[in-house]
Amino acid sequence: MSSVIEPYRADIPQAALDDLRDRLHGTRWPDRETVDDWSQGAPLDQVRSLCRRWADDYDWRATERRLNAFPQYTTELDGLPVHFLHVRSPHPDAVPLLLTHGWPSSVVEFLDLIPRLTEPEDPADAFHVVCPSLPGHGLGPAPTGTGWTVGRIAAAWAELMARLGHDRYIAHGGDWGSWVSAALGSTDAAHLRGIHLTMPLARPPERQIPFEELDERDRAAMGRMQSFGKNRSGYAAIQSTRPQALGYGLADSPAAQLAWITDRFWEWADHDGDLEKAVPADRLLDIVSMYWFGNTGAASARLFWESFESEPMAPTAVPTGCSVFPKDAWLPRAWARERFTDLRYWRDLPDGGHFPALERPEVLAAELRAFRRELGRPAP
Repeated sequence: MSSVIEPYRADIPQAALDDLRDRLHGTRWPDRETVDDWSQGAPLDQVRSLCRRWADDYDWRATERRLNAFPQYTTELDGLPVHFLHVRSPHPDAVPLLLTHGWPSSVVEFLDLIPRLTEPEDPADAFHVVCPSLPGHGLGPAPTGTGWTVGRIAAAWAELMARLGHDRYIAHGGDWGSWVSAALGSTDAAHLRGIHLTMPLARPPERQIPFEELDERDRAAMGRMQSFGKNRSGYAAIQSTRPQALGYGLADSPAAQLAWITDRFWEWADHDGDLEKAVPADRLLDIVSMYWFGNTGAASARLFWESFESEPMAPTAVPTGCSVFPKDAWLPRAWARERFTDLRYWRDLPDGGHFPALERPEVLAAELRAFRRELGRPAP
């Protein structure tokens, strides 16, 4: 296996941009939904409007410039080329920080967050930032065989941090990034200063905690978990069982790829009926474009097939912090304490959703700084 690290620049061929525009203009639309809300999926008018913007007004080259403003590289990890950003702070005492995105997202989610982490007002808060693309997500190459589970990704990330010379680091993530960051607690505990999660996950404790023993916050979390499983997990059922069947539509139709991702942003971002207020349309199109140009709709869905039901979620004693946003998935703290046995930091935020690096980058940066400070105090 090669350990060479090669520079990388995003440069999508003009022919691919022209093809995207032609496909969008030639979309064959479904009939209109029979409800006046999002309960059947992204409404026709919303998707048509976003597709028009994507075809005629959105500037992918501007997004490329934003992405290429940061140092990017590729290297081979466990036989797979992996794309990543490595942005060093000008402050020499900065702490290495590994950021892992989730689905449906990519490294472009972090572009507004990175400068807040690498060049804060107080140099004592500075981080060196590493952002790898999950295998088969965005522009990252897709695995050609099975076995790329959450645990295997965590092992690859541990190798990446060692290769970059980051012997002690903090791992942060949301969505799949929470799964991978938590798995690093088992895979690379000796090199972790701590784990910071925006979507902490844990199995039910072996000792069933009676409902009446839960506090008000955890009772609300239990109710939300039950509602999610009953009403909002259809996307996961499809991706964890039939990712290839779904992939044909996502690979052939940009409107399908846009609608599939937009539906999740509507469901998980914190907005009051206007998604643009939480995630501007061009930032949403950045995410969709990464999946379209990388042709990674099917590949990203396969991570659900690999790990969604089988990830062991092993306990970890690595110091852990959780910043939970109200529109994101909630976990009872009583469950979290069973898995994360050194739970140093927990904060329930007043607003924000599943994509805090896009929705609340200042808040997320402040939470990461607060967790880092907590790590500097003696363990309770």
